[in-house]
Amino acid sequence: MNIENIKTPCYVCEEQLLENNLKLLDRVQKESGAKVILALKGFAMWSTFDLVSRYLQGCTSSGLHEAKLAYEEFKKFDAGKEVHTYSPAFKEEDIDEIAEISDHIVFNSPSQLMRFKDRVLEINPNISISIRVNPEFSSSPADLYNPCGLYSRLGTTLANFDESVLEHIDGLNFHALCEQNVDALEGVLEAFEERFGKYIKGLKYINFGGGHHITRKDYDVERLIEVIKAFKIRHGGVDVYLEPGEAVGWQTGYLVATVLDIVRNGMDIAILDTSAEAHMPDTLAMPYRADVRYSGEAGEKQYTYKFGGNTCLAGDIMGDYSFDVPLQIGDKVIFEDQIHYTFVKNTTFNGIKLPSLAILRKDGKLDIVKEFGYEDYRDRLS
Repeated sequence: MNIENIKTPCYVCEEQLLENNLKLLDRVQKESGAKVILALKGFAMWSTFDLVSRYLQGCTSSGLHEAKLAYEEFKKFDAGKEVHTYSPAFKEEDIDEIAEISDHIVFNSPSQLMRFKDRVLEINPNISISIRVNPEFSSSPADLYNPCGLYSRLGTTLANFDESVLEHIDGLNFHALCEQNVDALEGVLEAFEERFGKYIKGLKYINFGGGHHITRKDYDVERLIEVIKAFKIRHGGVDVYLEPGEAVGWQTGYLVATVLDIVRNGMDIAILDTSAEAHMPDTLAMPYRADVRYSGEAGEKQYTYKFGGNTCLAGDIMGDYSFDVPLQIGDKVIFEDQIHYTFVKNTTFNGIKLPSLAILRKDGKLDIVKEFGYEDYRDRLS
């Protein structure tokens, strides 16, 4: 593929790299007995669902629209795949359709469960009901992404757990990780079993949530498999679910941008046809510095540039990068690992064009699967 021929900005997902991740996740399933489902909040490139559905057991969604995407674009490849739907609070106007298209519904609180349980079962007698609990333990590296932080609204703590829900549920869910290794999961499991272990007997499944960085090179996959197998043995063979999103899309592709101009104000500043604010939001929210292909840290190589987005936001800055040769207007810039938690969060802030979505096929062909234009900006407004 000639990168110079790509019309930018454009996300490129490499099919082979995606399948490599899926094969690893499938190995975890086969060797541990767990079921792995895709968290759409982290990776929702539905043009890849034909491939993803060959390996994973379904999708987990965070409300009606994600549930509809899973139902329409994932289950069409295999009707036996599962749609799990969770929301911090379900809306009255959404609950009927959610119940109709979901295989599992996860309530965030005992009050929501008791309010809607009869209604969802009337609509879908085969639906599985569970409740999310808060183990009140997490080693999440950032408060913004810590579901078990102080005053968290996500999941029910033991102090607020209503044992009357037990006769109505099939499982318990927790989610406490963020880009972490299996040692973090072990800490969470210890807290979860200490608080909620007495309720596991008689349940069909426990959902370990997401945040498992399984496809990262230093992740201890063998240890994860052993941890899951041991948990299942301790609890009578109860089913276990994992719902990674980032781990599915991890290191599977990049965002290609173009240098539009180079200005100077104390240092060289390259203005790109992309945006940290609109296209790479986690670089500002986490925050973190995205890797750029062929670059080094500021000052590491001979020519250093500050990368800025093409919006009017002063803080729309990607960071400082150095290169062996000077950048030129028209050069392509490749931001690595920009497939997960990027286009699912994109905005049309300042009217900036959304990046196209492309798949680099295993045979080397580049398929542009989606392009965006003015209408996408206009139609979000009134």
